[in-house]
Amino acid sequence: MGKVYLTGAGPGEVELLTVKALRVIREADVIIYDRLANPDILKEAKNGCEFVYVGKEDGRHIMPQDDINETIYQNALKTENVVRLKGGDPFVFGRGGEEAAYLQERGVKFEIIPGITSAISVPAYAGIPVTHRGVAVSFRVVTAHESPNKKESQIPWDNYKTDDTIIFLMGLHNLPKIAKKLIDIGKDRTCPCAVISKGTTKDQIVIVGTLEDIVQKAKDIPTPALIVVGKVVELREQLKWFEESI
Repeated sequence: MGKVYLTGAGPGEVELLTVKALRVIREADVIIYDRLANPDILKEAKNGCEFVYVGKEDGRHIMPQDDINETIYQNALKTENVVRLKGGDPFVFGRGGEEAAYLQERGVKFEIIPGITSAISVPAYAGIPVTHRGVAVSFRVVTAHESPNKKESQIPWDNYKTDDTIIFLMGLHNLPKIAKKLIDIGKDRTCPCAVISKGTTKDQIVIVGTLEDIVQKAKDIPTPALIVVGKVVELREQLKWFEESI
């Protein structure tokens, strides 16, 4: 029986991959990867490495999560080194905990290799610090991609009224709902917002607006995208750097 490395691929830019992640990718016999992992990372794999794509998109899953868990397990039975490559960090809305638990219950050795989460790195590449002295002393990271089959939202919207910075992951299609909910709980309509598409890559797009107008401004922006709400967004004009470095 082999070992599984639940590995964070980072936010998109290949050079933001960790040194440890790069090592296990180069040693892997099998790499099971998702849609948000930059495919250029796979070029680092050794000859003969097998690639298994298990990506998920809105309304179209190559493989259900239960089948992904079993695929990881079955590959661990037949190969020595299995890398489960996940965009961002495995434990930040990546379902890495579920995959680890599935392996643990079956006696498979595994290791967690954290990745740089998009929640902080993508805003950084847009010139938006998630905390800043005198502006924001805390930030909240929220999944805005809830199953439509849920009868009630698990997002505690009422708690967000006083948050300094809120980062919504995987929430572009729910942007109208997010803006409305935040206004309804008491956030100022003029609260700054940013939507960042394909962050940390050469295709990065940043749209800045307010809760009142961000839906219209960002209506044509492509996925994947991240939403930042809070006064830290105003720092972008001073701190933006990535666009000028491309």
